[in-house]
Amino acid sequence: MYIVETKVGAIMCMVLALLFLGTWPAIMNLLERRGRLPQHTYLDYSITNFLAALLIAFTFGEIGKSTHDNPSFIPQLYQDNWPSVLFAMAGGVVLSIGNLSTQYAWALVGLSVVEVVSSSITVVIGTSLNYFLDDKINRAEILFPGVGCFLIAVVLGSAVHSSNFADDEAKLNSISSDYKDGAVHTKLPFSFSFLIVKSKDLESGGGSPDKVKAGTAIFLIELEETRAIKAGGYHLLKMSKLIFVFGKSTFIGLAVTFFAGVCFSLFSPAFNLATNDQWHTLKKGVPHLSVYTSFFYFSVSCFVIAIILNITFLYHPILNLPKSSFKAYLVDWDGRGWAFLAGLLCGFGNGLQFMGGQAAGYAAADAVQALPLVSTFWGIVLFGEFHRSSQRTYVLLGSMLVMFIVAVVVLMASSGERK
Repeated sequence: MYIVETKVGAIMCMVLALLFLGTWPAIMNLLERRGRLPQHTYLDYSITNFLAALLIAFTFGEIGKSTHDNPSFIPQLYQDNWPSVLFAMAGGVVLSIGNLSTQYAWALVGLSVVEVVSSSITVVIGTSLNYFLDDKINRAEILFPGVGCFLIAVVLGSAVHSSNFADDEAKLNSISSDYKDGAVHTKLPFSFSFLIVKSKDLESGGGSPDKVKAGTAIFLIELEETRAIKAGGYHLLKMSKLIFVFGKSTFIGLAVTFFAGVCFSLFSPAFNLATNDQWHTLKKGVPHLSVYTSFFYFSVSCFVIAIILNITFLYHPILNLPKSSFKAYLVDWDGRGWAFLAGLLCGFGNGLQFMGGQAAGYAAADAVQALPLVSTFWGIVLFGEFHRSSQRTYVLLGSMLVMFIVAVVVLMASSGERK
């Protein structure tokens, strides 16, 4: 069994986890913007997410000689360690529910806002719990100022969203009367259309589309027309109704985001209890679960919950999504490769986070929750978020990102060494 034993190795795991965990949400958001049903996307994602855990378990978990104190992955499957297994599986349940919640929240309030708010809640609650569970191996005088930076970031993130919403409302109000009195039928430019228009529509041609720049009112309307989760179940919108629907969907989206943040804040402490048995639930002489065995059980429950919920949502959808079926899911190959990639990135990202946390403390490993550094980049570059926003929005956005950079550096600097 491979064990990360140094701070440098742990920090490298955290950095890679940060990149992976900040990228997969952007891929999922891309597919929703192209109109693919989130139930289909999440089922695909769940498959490869679980396969990533299996790959990690049968490689890193089987490296080297298995001993009684440090058993490999397969021998641990036959040991009497069910209390720890249940903690690991509980962590997988809350993570699965949190991930599913964010997929719907992205469509309602945007990728950047969801990642900022949910990750900040995760760090504030989860890091505090992990600090005490790990017997304070992380340096409190460094760790908690880092948590404070996340608190400041969530305040700034809320301010960014409020300012950007006001910018969007002003754009919609300023659109010409030609659009106020009728419906909008403008196509997006090619540079953004590949993100939200299905490939078969692009291949069909059909003349030269009118150029619409990212961040404009027409862009916002066309985005709502194409995406899978519509803010209010409409197709052809008038400006006054669009503004009202945006406001209503924002409230729902923020509520879902806060719920997801609470779920995310609990999965890492549950995993910590599974691997280190701080509550002494294992029988005497039974070795602690390794990171890889815990991650396997964690991923099993995550996979089962995701499959159950998403198959249910196929036939009983929420947020005005159309009904689907398992047969329709099986034949829907549009974007399936991207969904598979998202699952692999998330699976390997979680595995690396846990490997780093076991070595340097799970509180320090929560630095990977600074994933808005990555997801905001994708949101701006790929999705046109914050394009043509006000100077106030840009100042708040820059301040938020700076606070995240400071937070991730400080949290990693608090890394300790597990005895």
